[in-house]
Amino acid sequence: MSGALPKPVLFLAAIAACCTAAIARAPEPKPVEPPADAAPQVLLLGSHHLANNNRDLINLPIEDVMTPRRQSEIELMVSNLARWKPTRIAVEWDRSDQAGLDKRYAAYLAGEHELTAQEYDQIAFRLAKALGHDRIYAADWNESAPGEWAQYDFIAWAKNNGQAERFDAFIKDGQAAADRKAAAMQNQSISEWYAAINTREALTEAHLPYFEIATYGSNANNPGAAWVGSWYARNLRIFNNLREIAQPGERVFVLYGSGHIYLLDRFFKESGGAELNDPSLYLMGH
Repeated sequence: MSGALPKPVLFLAAIAACCTAAIARAPEPKPVEPPADAAPQVLLLGSHHLANNNRDLINLPIEDVMTPRRQSEIELMVSNLARWKPTRIAVEWDRSDQAGLDKRYAAYLAGEHELTAQEYDQIAFRLAKALGHDRIYAADWNESAPGEWAQYDFIAWAKNNGQAERFDAFIKDGQAAADRKAAAMQNQSISEWYAAINTREALTEAHLPYFEIATYGSNANNPGAAWVGSWYARNLRIFNNLREIAQPGERVFVLYGSGHIYLLDRFFKESGGAELNDPSLYLMGH
């Protein structure tokens, strides 16, 4: 409710005065803590690669997020996300190198690490520090798939089987769309960037190219489908790591490359591994 409360009539004021002493002596209610066995809560936030890692087939060119304007916008978004009050934060960092992440975060807390443009630095480190967390959790797995690379090399298959022009057009169209998106982002705040890429429609759109990649091959030799299968397997490994982090009673904020979020969302929903929360409720400070 908003607006001023109505002025009390005199007899109500008298009754309230009589009760003031009793109310003052009453103990303040304590915050309600979730039961230790409560289902874990997870908030998945897909992210651009803010440092322009250029590790994907199609890359979104991100403007410099280290400018004063963008830094201020990131700080505001982190402040908004802190309202969700996560108890743990997980990021796209190799699970086998948790010690390396611990060292980096500890250096940041000690004032010995200058934040880079990487999204885990810009968002996760700031958020964890604001909430008083002593650790950020590494959740990634990105090792080689089993077997020889030729089993997964759909690009070579396309070039060797008369599909080179089709594949080049696929990449060209995808990169053109990414470039248009990057141009539009110049007129948006960073909170608006994240709100836009985490809608159901945007996550589905980001997932659709994998079905195109899966078509590169034949019944006898289908490296496209094998490669997409390895992508699903990677995300299942990430999901398993996240389920270990998301223990009962925990509230886990997950910051990951946006291409992963569609599958992670589906895995959590289909497995019943956690209750998912909507990031749009916190990004814009509503």
